[in-house]
Amino acid sequence: MATRIRLQRHGKKGKPFYHIVSADSRAKRDGRFIEKLGTYNPNTNPAVIELDFERALHWVATGAEMSDTARAILSYKGVLYKNHLVKGVAKGALTDAQVEERFAKWLEEKESKVSAKSDKLAKDADKEKADRLKAEADVSAARAKEIEAKNTPEVEEAPVEEVPAAEAEETPAAEAPGEEAPAAEETPAEAPAAEEAPAEEPAAEEAPAEEPKAEETPAEEAPAEEEKKEAE
Repeated sequence: MATRIRLQRHGKKGKPFYHIVSADSRAKRDGRFIEKLGTYNPNTNPAVIELDFERALHWVATGAEMSDTARAILSYKGVLYKNHLVKGVAKGALTDAQVEERFAKWLEEKESKVSAKSDKLAKDADKEKADRLKAEADVSAARAKEIEAKNTPEVEEAPVEEVPAAEAEETPAAEAPGEEAPAAEETPAEAPAAEEAPAEEPAAEEAPAEEPKAEETPAEEAPAEEEKKEAE
């Protein structure tokens, strides 16, 4: 029977929660298992992992297979590194004291990295919250200014309209166009002089009245000539 360390899915839809178990490789994923080794909650950052370190090390040492996710979790918790050091003791390359010393040093570095990540995430969250509050405050201030701008123009526009009215009243007095108006009115008085020209046109029309005189002279001269002939 091949033993396999893997995850069993629990939790509700969209928020999975896993159990880390050792089970028969032929069993279903969420079926029967041999031993529960811990839990894995990926819904938080960093993820929360609770693991029975000694039992997980036991199953790894006995040659249990591991799924990809289970291998990553056991490596993160140091099970694979501890198993590597224990194999060094079996080969005579290391002593138990050296194994504990190296593993303690590894755990200290790992915890410092995890704490640094947690602090960074907390600072980022605080900064994001402060930026969001600042953005909301800026939006509120902008809205307040818009409301104030809508209400204040009605009160401020009244004096602005009165100033052009006063200036419009003062400009006619300064220009004094009253004196020039009579000059413009005098021009029509001269117009009759120009209209007198047609009065002379009848003189031109009287010329035909004199034409009968020209016709009459021959009539008058004719009897004079007849009188001369009679006198002869």
